[in-house]
Amino acid sequence: MTTCTAPVLVVGAGPSGIAAALTLARNNVPVRIIEKESQHRRGQRGAGIQPRTFEVFHFLGVPEVHERASPVLPIQEHNRGSLEPLKTFRMIDYAEPTPAIPYFNSKMMGQPTLEAIMREHLAQHGCTIELGTRLISFSQDEKCVRAKVVKHRGDTGEEVEEDIEAAYLIGADGARGVTRKQLQLTFLGTTRQDDFLVLGDIRLEVEGLDRTHWHMFGQTSYDVITLRPTDELGKDGWQFIMSSRSVDLQGIGDDVKVKEVMWASEFRPNMRMVNKFGVGRIFVAGDAAHVHSPAGGQGLNSSVQDAFNIAWKIALVYKGLSPASLLDTYTAERLPVIAEMLGVTTEMHKLMFDGSGVKRTPQSIADVDGNSESDLERGMRRGNNVYMLGVNYRSSPIVVDEFTPAPGASDAHSAYGEIQEGVLRAGDRAPDAPGLVSVITPNRAPHLISSGSQLAVSVSGGTAGSTRMFDIFGSTHHTVIIFAPALAVPAVRSILVTSQQVVPKELVRRVVVLPGSASEPDSRLETSSEGDQTIEVEVLVDHAGHAYRGYIVKSQEVKVVVVRPDGVVGAIVRGVRGLERYFEGVFGKKGGILAMEDAEQI
Repeated sequence: MTTCTAPVLVVGAGPSGIAAALTLARNNVPVRIIEKESQHRRGQRGAGIQPRTFEVFHFLGVPEVHERASPVLPIQEHNRGSLEPLKTFRMIDYAEPTPAIPYFNSKMMGQPTLEAIMREHLAQHGCTIELGTRLISFSQDEKCVRAKVVKHRGDTGEEVEEDIEAAYLIGADGARGVTRKQLQLTFLGTTRQDDFLVLGDIRLEVEGLDRTHWHMFGQTSYDVITLRPTDELGKDGWQFIMSSRSVDLQGIGDDVKVKEVMWASEFRPNMRMVNKFGVGRIFVAGDAAHVHSPAGGQGLNSSVQDAFNIAWKIALVYKGLSPASLLDTYTAERLPVIAEMLGVTTEMHKLMFDGSGVKRTPQSIADVDGNSESDLERGMRRGNNVYMLGVNYRSSPIVVDEFTPAPGASDAHSAYGEIQEGVLRAGDRAPDAPGLVSVITPNRAPHLISSGSQLAVSVSGGTAGSTRMFDIFGSTHHTVIIFAPALAVPAVRSILVTSQQVVPKELVRRVVVLPGSASEPDSRLETSSEGDQTIEVEVLVDHAGHAYRGYIVKSQEVKVVVVRPDGVVGAIVRGVRGLERYFEGVFGKKGGILAMEDAEQI
């Protein structure tokens, strides 16, 4: 595929579109993002943000999302027409964060707030959203994409056509968008015609309804009304969902006054997905690629993760650093995940809407001890797979794992599985590990400096503070983590030299992690290299042991873990050969790779 220096065009400025644009901008790839609406969207819409998506925002340098999001409130169940609570329960039990999983709970944030935060970060990279600009058509060849758009000028009402040449096009323009349709991708699935839903934002005046619970009136199978308080809409603001064709709030009680309906939309859940996520230079993400029930709060999250997956790969190919074949792995990795996600959310939806239609009474809600499970609770309870921490790309053609044999048909792992404690394989999310004490950092004597036949390590006096894995990872680089009992192990030097030979230093962050029992690192590394070499490396000591536990490293073992820009473990290997194999899959075959003697392989 011929290199094109035109910008990447992102169509659609919802969470997936902005996530794609932000990832590209952080990688210094020119990008334009257009949005057909003349104003930014209103409506809380899908407000649930899952732990895996908080990790994405961390790697994108957007910590405000987690900081400003609100906890998921406990659900309070009511009979229709009554504010008297019947039962209180949690949709999912609270999980205490761990060193490996710092974001271990879902939180809530309306899409207008989320998108505003993301737009601020995008603007810091000189990219603003072009509102009132809709995609009309496109064509592509080996050199570029040619898109025709129409700009609506609000002051005059005039519409002006523009022809845009783009290196790539990412269609994040929703289920009714142009991109998927003109690519002629299939969108097979079903529509739940009988499951009519109304979603909206409202301001209410009502006494006796607290703002510390998510209130639900009626059964999940029919005529349910849910009210979730959110201060994003004001101190009297609520997000509502109604599964009734009669759009009114009489099911709450008589003492309810509607002050303002701020936004509302009706829909019937669709469960559909594409057969592939792109053709040539054009790709789809988010609702343009898959739609499903809102049950489980997976939609926005899977959309953002789509965008993150394709954008870091486009950045490498755009710069000529990776072959175009890398872009094929977008479909290979995301298609199994989304297929399983549709199955998971459809089952949740059926549990919510296909349950018993028998009207419940307080006696059917609880036994004498108040411990039984109501119909509503059964329909609303969620497993921790909704956290998306078990979403993985173990079957990806570019991951390399020398510690785990390829899975057979009988032991294949679900692409949408739950996180497995004590298990880490290539393709899994990379765990965090706090309390890593810096010995050598890029700002304090970072280099291995050639001196004759040895590589001398400049060791700063004392330590330079502590860090965590999640602050080492980032959307602009791979991270090579070398776990070794000591710096003097020959394999450490071989791996460091090879990683620099194979990949430009600005694309890889190299880290050596020593066990907490390690003494002061040796200041010299033996090498047979004759030329001068300078290799940037950070040396960290895992005093708390979180990294060695999280990455399943045995005592005295040398293990190399490569973490991709999207926070996914790309490789778990023993030494140079495995490292070369992984980077060859991502960056293609490079000439001049330093040959290592077999004696130096581990």
